[in-house]
Amino acid sequence: TEDQYGDNCEKCGATYAPTDLKDPKSAISGATPVLKDSQHFFFKLPDFQEMLQVWTRSGTLQDAVANKIAEWLDAGLQQWDISRDAPYFGFEIPGEPGKYFYVWLDAPIGYMASFKNLCNRTPELDFDAFWGKDSTAELYHFIGKDIVNFHALFWPAMLEGAGYRKPTGINVHGYLTVNGQKMSKSRGTFIKARTYLDHLSPEYLRYYYAAKLGRGVDDLDLNLEDFVQKVNSDLVGKVVNIASRCAGFIHKGNGGLLVDNNAAPELTEAFLAAAPSIADAYEARDFARAMRETMALADRANAWIADKAPWSLNKQEGKQDEVQAICATGINLFRQLVIFLKPVLPLLAADAEAFLNVAPLTWNDHTTLLADHQLNEFKPLMTRIDPVKVQAMTDASKEDLTASQTDTGAAAPAGNGELAKDPLSPEIDFDAFAAIDLRVALIVKAEHVEGADKLLRLTLDIGDEQRNVFSGIKSAYPDPSKLDGRLTMMIANLKPRKMKFGISEGMVMAAGPGGEEIYLLSPDSGAKPGQRIK
Repeated sequence: TEDQYGDNCEKCGATYAPTDLKDPKSAISGATPVLKDSQHFFFKLPDFQEMLQVWTRSGTLQDAVANKIAEWLDAGLQQWDISRDAPYFGFEIPGEPGKYFYVWLDAPIGYMASFKNLCNRTPELDFDAFWGKDSTAELYHFIGKDIVNFHALFWPAMLEGAGYRKPTGINVHGYLTVNGQKMSKSRGTFIKARTYLDHLSPEYLRYYYAAKLGRGVDDLDLNLEDFVQKVNSDLVGKVVNIASRCAGFIHKGNGGLLVDNNAAPELTEAFLAAAPSIADAYEARDFARAMRETMALADRANAWIADKAPWSLNKQEGKQDEVQAICATGINLFRQLVIFLKPVLPLLAADAEAFLNVAPLTWNDHTTLLADHQLNEFKPLMTRIDPVKVQAMTDASKEDLTASQTDTGAAAPAGNGELAKDPLSPEIDFDAFAAIDLRVALIVKAEHVEGADKLLRLTLDIGDEQRNVFSGIKSAYPDPSKLDGRLTMMIANLKPRKMKFGISEGMVMAAGPGGEEIYLLSPDSGAKPGQRIK
């Protein structure tokens, strides 16, 4: 589609930039560029405006997400460009050589395709029972906050138009930080799942995450000191402590047989009454509330046992029946807590089931109590996190970085300076360096890349030609227009790289550890686009 420079395309709203002007200054002054003819395919998103306004306010989304989506809806939806020209990755549009479906059109369809594959291999699964228009199955998506528009606007419109059902709910999470900062290899807080599992139980992390995941989309911080304290206090000091306190008295005093005597009917009733609220929290994906309410029950159970003090009663003659009743009640309260925590702690639940000598617990089991029931031998169900293991995990994460540096011959110097954080690369000879063609470049235009979290698209003038370069500097330059007209330095003879958003024809030079700390390098004033950097 052709249009005047500076105007928007009537079909998609895109703003055109000059592509082959030899004089970048004329581009800045508003000269008319030569534009490329290209046919595109559009999805009629406005046709689904009314449906989306209702659906996004039906409880499908968290309130904060629904409010954000409302900004799009209130502004009026535009047709969605769903095609891209070659070179591009993904699926070619049938009958349209050189035209590809935009990645965010086909990516969510992968959810359905993978499930269809499962149904094809599992005869008892009916694809339409889950994805058909009249399906009553519950279907949830869990996504990051950076891809909300694709999942809460485009995807439901696609499903509606294609005659399929829409998700029951879309749960949006924020980002994960460690010790209040972005994950860092040099600090040992870029922790791989395998490295974590080599040192700690997955139960610990599942509980810690659940205890922090509410209905909002705030970022979640894994504070390692708080992680140790919370897991040790809640899981070991409160939940498992109930079983370990009571089991010994039952085994020694009654051969492991749980008596039929509820010594705390009011407390037992309180546990039963709390179940609907905890279940509702799970259904609402408010895991933090579910954990909070469960731990409040654990606090009440521990306080009751401490008040009854069976260890003191056990020393008194004629108090054995009371001790057995107290401990039997404690074990039943522990069983209730395990049921409430099982969605988050399946390994703890399995070990507890073995000790309790029961079949795998279901949610509805919370309505019953064990009585005249034989327990198995009690074994420690969970041990405290040793801070030494956490330190070993972070050290191992640093070793992963050191190993990768060693593989390349890099040496990590002592100290806390920049070289300690990012050691020098292996030496190269002069001929290798001379092969790199460094040039001064003028940033004709800098712009966001649709669907990319970190990239900016830079149109660079290097004298007699222009280059298209994708650069991961978006976090440091949220307003890319401020880069327009600025000189920078680029590697001009780098082999073009095919990326999902197009071809990148070089690399600009920047310093810094990443994130918001990225500093684009610039030559002194007077340098001209295309001049070689020597």
